[in-house]
Amino acid sequence: MKIRWLMEIKAEEIKQCANKPRHVAIILDGNGRWAKKRGLPRTMGHNEGVKNVKEIVTASAEAGIRYLTIYAFSKQNWSRPSDEVGTIMSLLNATARKEINELHRNNVCLRIIGDKNDLPAEARKILENGEALTRDNTLLTLIVALSYSSRDEILRAVRSLAEDSRKGITDPGQIDETLFESRLDTAGIPDPDLVIRTSGEFRISNYLLWQSAYAEFFFAKELWPDFHRQEYYRALLDYTKRERRFGKTSEQVTP
Repeated sequence: MKIRWLMEIKAEEIKQCANKPRHVAIILDGNGRWAKKRGLPRTMGHNEGVKNVKEIVTASAEAGIRYLTIYAFSKQNWSRPSDEVGTIMSLLNATARKEINELHRNNVCLRIIGDKNDLPAEARKILENGEALTRDNTLLTLIVALSYSSRDEILRAVRSLAEDSRKGITDPGQIDETLFESRLDTAGIPDPDLVIRTSGEFRISNYLLWQSAYAEFFFAKELWPDFHRQEYYRALLDYTKRERRFGKTSEQVTP
């Protein structure tokens, strides 16, 4: 008899779980270290990382996950060496041109969060066209965080509400969580149920700070290019065994 963690997990097994996560958010960490371990340039790690994104998007759709958010490039990543940033942006352009039509054919909706004004004009145009093309797709919503910083996102939301208050549009006393969330980049998207970080690091790196207030976390030891379907499904299966109480007692959740 095989030990459970050695057995292959099928997408249908996750799909049939009533308590599977609706929204999974992933911090894609370890591309550079993956390449370094193999004596390759860091750019090769990013190439492998992009390939794995496609695998996990497909695995999510097959497992019945409705929302998948990937932390592809943070606002702080602009401070990396210029040649690496340039390579990542070129890879972004090439990937977007190649994959957006396939996302559309597969009924996947694309959504970009982060400060789009930071992105090169060509990339921004490609991505905005992709969002428009796929807007009405319903199988899976793929949210890509680019030039994203959760603190920056929160500050932009605060400034928006402050400006409305200055103009007399909004009464500060009536600002609640619902109104605040409507000004975040993720407006209209449910909060993540499960946040996964790869590469063995134990931090969330300025990612969905407001939205992940009650999320479950899973820290995987694999570097992102090695975090394949089975590793992903193990994280999803682990989530289904957890009890989410949202401040209540176990008896209140499961009387």
